[in-house]
Amino acid sequence: MKLQVPFIQLPLAIDAARLAQEIAALGEGPWRPHPQGFAGNSMLPLVAVNGDPGNEAFSGRMQPTPELLACPYLTQVFASLGATVGRSRLMRLSGHAEVTRHADQGYYWAERVRVHIPVVTQPTVRFECGDAAINMAAGECWIFDTWRQHRVINDAVESRVHLVVDTVGGGDFWELVGRGRPHNAPRDGWPQRALAPRPGEVASFPCETVNVPTVMSPWELTAHFGLLFADVEPHPQLQPVRQASMRFARAWQGLWFEYGDRAEGHARYRETLQRFIDEVKGPSQTLRLKNELRWFNAMMTIVAKFAVGADAQSLGSSAEQQRAVGDNA
Repeated sequence: MKLQVPFIQLPLAIDAARLAQEIAALGEGPWRPHPQGFAGNSMLPLVAVNGDPGNEAFSGRMQPTPELLACPYLTQVFASLGATVGRSRLMRLSGHAEVTRHADQGYYWAERVRVHIPVVTQPTVRFECGDAAINMAAGECWIFDTWRQHRVINDAVESRVHLVVDTVGGGDFWELVGRGRPHNAPRDGWPQRALAPRPGEVASFPCETVNVPTVMSPWELTAHFGLLFADVEPHPQLQPVRQASMRFARAWQGLWFEYGDRAEGHARYRETLQRFIDEVKGPSQTLRLKNELRWFNAMMTIVAKFAVGADAQSLGSSAEQQRAVGDNA
């Protein structure tokens, strides 16, 4: 999700030592290699589709895994965020390893913010986002702008372990963010709420049950184009691509008021989408975003791939366009 600043610290103080105790009690068995094979990266699923730690899907009914339910204080941390939770994990970065520089461009990342709570870390671990670099201390709670280029460097010997919660937020969550502190704002006098453990209490919290549209609404479509055009670099081809996108959005709106997301309209949606892809694929290849991504690739992963649910996955289906990047920070 795009934010106004690279990092925001939320006003929560978490008992990292208690979290570390609960996680250590799980043992090494639940830890898994990172699904994309990043060197030095491993993860332990906490919220997954149907609570299945082996299910890495981004869509479906999200539920706590058995490992999360075995950690009472960890569930209390989730509940304290006041958010509707998506797929979430513990993420471990071994000593002298890094998360390489990238920006997150998939549909999943456009509407979700990533909460980081360091559980085990060292002062030398550096998190870079845009032109800012910080050290997230154990027990702090942070969000960051995943739309900017970012990376993590662990130049210590010990592993770094973070709780990483993906969420679209919620009313209470965004109120919490509103009381947050940008990374370059003073700490003095900034109030934080300490989250004291409640022994044995397994807290409940809301999880996603709806995460991918059957057919993308015209209002969501327009919002995604707003993001893409707000960050595009000036170029002679920009105006023709912008005009083609506007025509496409208007045609989509007409279809929406005719069919909604009913199956009888899916073929019309797919035809309209394919015509748009064919029209902009050539002229948009030279368009670049401020975060260094190609406009066309970002449009394919944020808009086209999910515009008509799974049916759109066959459109413009290069691996580069369809892979979801940013799943390792």
